[in-house]
Amino acid sequence: MEGKDKKKKEVIRLERESVIPILKPRLIMNLANLIEHSTDRAEFLKLCKRVEYTIRAWYLLQFEDLMQLYSLFDPVQGAKKLAQQNLSPEEIDILEQNFLTYLFQVMDKSNFKVTTDEEIDVALSGQYLLNLPISVDESKLDKKLLKRYFAEHPKENLPDFADKYIIFRRGIGIDKTTDYFFMEKLDMIIARIWAFLLRLTRLDKLLAKRSRGRHKKDPKKNDEINSEANQDDLCVERIRLENMELSVQNMMSKNTIQEPTFDRIIVVYRRASPKSTERGVFVKHFKNIPMADLEIVLPEKKNPGLTPMDWLKFLVSAVVGLVAVFSSIEMPKADLWVNFAILSTVVGYIAKTYFTFQQNMAAYQNLITQSMYDKQLDSGRGTLLHLCDDVIQQEVKEVIISFFILMEQGKATLEDLDLRCEDLIREEFGESCNFDVDDAVQKLEKLGIVARDTIGRYYCVGLKRANEIIGSTTEELVLKARQGIKDS
Repeated sequence: MEGKDKKKKEVIRLERESVIPILKPRLIMNLANLIEHSTDRAEFLKLCKRVEYTIRAWYLLQFEDLMQLYSLFDPVQGAKKLAQQNLSPEEIDILEQNFLTYLFQVMDKSNFKVTTDEEIDVALSGQYLLNLPISVDESKLDKKLLKRYFAEHPKENLPDFADKYIIFRRGIGIDKTTDYFFMEKLDMIIARIWAFLLRLTRLDKLLAKRSRGRHKKDPKKNDEINSEANQDDLCVERIRLENMELSVQNMMSKNTIQEPTFDRIIVVYRRASPKSTERGVFVKHFKNIPMADLEIVLPEKKNPGLTPMDWLKFLVSAVVGLVAVFSSIEMPKADLWVNFAILSTVVGYIAKTYFTFQQNMAAYQNLITQSMYDKQLDSGRGTLLHLCDDVIQQEVKEVIISFFILMEQGKATLEDLDLRCEDLIREEFGESCNFDVDDAVQKLEKLGIVARDTIGRYYCVGLKRANEIIGSTTEELVLKARQGIKDS
């Protein structure tokens, strides 16, 4: 949309992410280039490798347990492996709950968050490319697995559907689409005329009274109320056709709509099955999903049909057309051309509603295909391996940045260190995140290269001493051995 258009701004306010959106090689090299002396730079690069190798080793056993457990609940081969184990149903229940416990821990370490009802309401409060009502066929989903897990591991702000499937999200992006949107603009005009008629007949107040008792808080209004209390939150503007100014130029030209996206989404669920041996747990990984089109990642979707509003349009059009025709026939001089015009208008409007639905269905099928081929990153074991690597990369980045700040800027309290790390990321890399300093400092203390003084400030040892404390890792010894073989 053109900047001069008078349109209502719709800003979505979201909590800043904890994930550090910087590639690790770039992070390490940029930090190394900030070090003045070449000898210190070499020691720093060696320390970064040793930190990564050590953290990877710490998580190795936990990740192996996760992968072994998932092999029993893999939707493809899990049933055969479970049968080979000859386990009782009670033992299988324990194992699947252990798997979910490991999975949620990895999700948390990867900075994935469970979507709440409020976030879902914000996401679905508008339309983007998907213009059909999509719902889940709950009869095809298991309701015991996740319900049992959350009964043993209570969490706040769980969505209403948490007993059937769970949606994890991480990262915020922006998606833009430019097109003429002729049918969407026509629908927008009809919707505005319909709203005007409701206001004219005062039916809008009657409908508002009926829905007031069950109406939830408007998430957008709630965002505006909380805007002052969350100054550090991430604000992303949503640009929709519904907020566009009506003009001939806007109707006939291309327009750009904009929608915030969830950078990564992981959906976890189990299909309902009468067979007790069917214990497969589905883990699907998507990227760059527009918030308003979040329905495309839902499991076991029903085929969409005409909406109640579409049926109402059909009914009202038919009634209005018949009344107009009969009224014309009862007149002393019935004009056939007037009747033909009325019928043509009614039939044309009904046909338009039907063909709009067909166009939306085609767009829906295209989005589903795109989500399967372009937006679905992986599923099952591949997703879990990706998550495990994510954990390591995030932990390494947090530890390296924290150590670098203490090394370059000296002693700091936990709060000061947190602010300094966020400032460094913002100034050197142009990125913003909610830095997890607590976890990073705990790991630095565990490595033995950071300690606290008598008044509680953190400080680090020298680079050379830090490398001596960690010592040569197994990977370094293997590389030296391999190099020795090549040299000989």
